[in-house]
Amino acid sequence: MLDVIAATAFGAMAAADVLILVSLMVVPLKAKIVAAATAAAWVVTMVAIAALGGFRPGLLGPIPTPVLAFTALAVGSLIAWLAWRPFRDALLSIPLAALIGINVFRVGGVFFLLLFADGRLSAPFAPSAGWGDIITGLAAIPVAAIAASRQALPGRVLATWNAFGALDLLVAVTLAFLSAPGTSYRVFTQGPGTVVMTTMPWVLAATFLVPLYLLTHFTIAARLRLSRSANVVRPGATPAQWRTA
Repeated sequence: MLDVIAATAFGAMAAADVLILVSLMVVPLKAKIVAAATAAAWVVTMVAIAALGGFRPGLLGPIPTPVLAFTALAVGSLIAWLAWRPFRDALLSIPLAALIGINVFRVGGVFFLLLFADGRLSAPFAPSAGWGDIITGLAAIPVAAIAASRQALPGRVLATWNAFGALDLLVAVTLAFLSAPGTSYRVFTQGPGTVVMTTMPWVLAATFLVPLYLLTHFTIAARLRLSRSANVVRPGATPAQWRTA
């Protein structure tokens, strides 16, 4: 039953994240369609690979296959950001409230705690990822609300929340990597490790949701850097204004 509920929740999270971000990009309609279709194609591919057992432990020896998908999407996004200005400007054009707000969905980290309680996921990964996501998601509510009101948002407040949210994801990825069963570098050997994270719907966390949320944190960090003031971020500023700041 937990898997069914999580499948519905993860699917809704992925769809809502893409819909919100793409719809609010200041780009032509054709570009929005391409972006949405690309994201959908990636998710469908991940689901198909998981269904065929392509993420099962030991398939590639010591390398957990979800790590490859995570790295491909995360590094690919970073390269696109650095090398393709339209991609970068499209992300920077998304309202700050939306970039922050979609992180509210990360309260879904409660599923990791439920898996831990059910004995299907081990510590320290499950408690760290679960509570870290819940805290990030709850804290995103007031931060996004301030941004949505178009009031001046204290840069330190946003930077602190953004750093915590990004660090939570990076720590979770690291702990998952060090808890992977069947690998010589596994450090946390108690319990089942992260086997469940290689199956549907859980594998969507590493192969889509985590890289996407990291991208939002990266974009927010860029907006902080490009902001005219070192202390205040103005939610209504445009990419052109940030570049000339």
